Amino acid sequence: MFQPAPTSRRALPEAREGADADPAPPSGGPAEHPGPGVAAPAQGRDAFFDNAKYLAIVLVAMGHSWEPLTDGSRAAEALYMTVYAFHMPAFIIISGYFSRSFDMRKDRLQRLITGVVVPYLLFEVAYTFFARWANDDPKMPISLLDPWFLTWFLVALFIWRLTTPLWKVVRRPVPLALAIAVAASLSPEIGDDLDLQRVLQFLPFFVLGLNLKPEHFAWVRRRAVRIAAVPVFATAVAVAYWAAPRMTSAWFYHRDSAQELGATWWAGAAMSLALFGCSLVLTACFYSWVPTRRTWFTVLGAGTLYGYLLHGFLAKGSRFWGWFDDYAWLHTPLGEIAVTVIAGVVVTALCTPPVRKVFRFAMEPTMAWAFRKDPEDARRAVAGRNGPEAGAPGADRNSRTAATR
Repeated sequence: MFQPAPTSRRALPEAREGADADPAPPSGGPAEHPGPGVAAPAQGRDAFFDNAKYLAIVLVAMGHSWEPLTDGSRAAEALYMTVYAFHMPAFIIISGYFSRSFDMRKDRLQRLITGVVVPYLLFEVAYTFFARWANDDPKMPISLLDPWFLTWFLVALFIWRLTTPLWKVVRRPVPLALAIAVAASLSPEIGDDLDLQRVLQFLPFFVLGLNLKPEHFAWVRRRAVRIAAVPVFATAVAVAYWAAPRMTSAWFYHRDSAQELGATWWAGAAMSLALFGCSLVLTACFYSWVPTRRTWFTVLGAGTLYGYLLHGFLAKGSRFWGWFDDYAWLHTPLGEIAVTVIAGVVVTALCTPPVRKVFRFAMEPTMAWAFRKDPEDARRAVAGRNGPEAGAPGADRNSRTAATR
């Protein structure tokens, strides 16, 4: 599907592991997770990726708001299925793209811990206590091995990133990852620990991102692709409308095996491959519509992890408190539009700099106290402050090279 763009077009800048590497995301195309970043755009950030992450997180929130409406509305179910076919793949591909430079270097492992592991631990506990209170379930256990609701993405991102060096050495990484995903979809014995079904079934999108180049994103942004995306999306919605009463949307969650969804193993394998192809096509169409220039929401792309994790409290709370059961007007066309708009506004607000400032302690903690100090890091810091004259000729140049390698 992705083909190199003509050389006459300006390609996107190479991915860097830094501020512009900011998935999303839930949390993920971040430096080491999908959403966190600085409030002001860092120099060198590419607006396209921040715009894509913001638009994807809005679709995530809207999808969660549509879920309670799908039982009584075939149109809502069709839109729900269409969005779920590509919104997480779009996030995951960007997360993989910005993981290309990941290795086992100390500073990158530290960012993986502070930007992925710590938010997972904190929000897994926070979600559990919230469910105990909101759902009146005081006995609900805290289980770090069974991610609840949105936290599965942080587990997946942690595992995917750790396996990045392996995908760099195999000969055909994407077909191999796809074979693993298909095998996982046929293995009900995998169970729920660490949501490994999702980790493995979404793996091909991450590996694909690892292997993409700037010109691939430039290719999908061509005018011809943008025009073609209109009938493609229209066809996808029409097919979803036809399929809504005939199949379960659980296929798009990638959290169950084929047998658990009532399908035979061969039908499950065929569905896995078909959904992978469908997701790639719709993701390419989505990318083709993402603005490449700076917009009013570009800065919000650095906060998608915040919007992803924080909106989960409202998404689950609306179910616990029975809002969709108590207010029948929400199931009318006007109500469905209102729910959609509210979801978009709420998740947008949760991505803003003031919210990020308040919750940075949980999403982007520095935690310098938790890591051993490396004398080499201190030497590099001193060399960087004092300039080349502080040490032997070329010392500063070498430290900068090592820091960016």
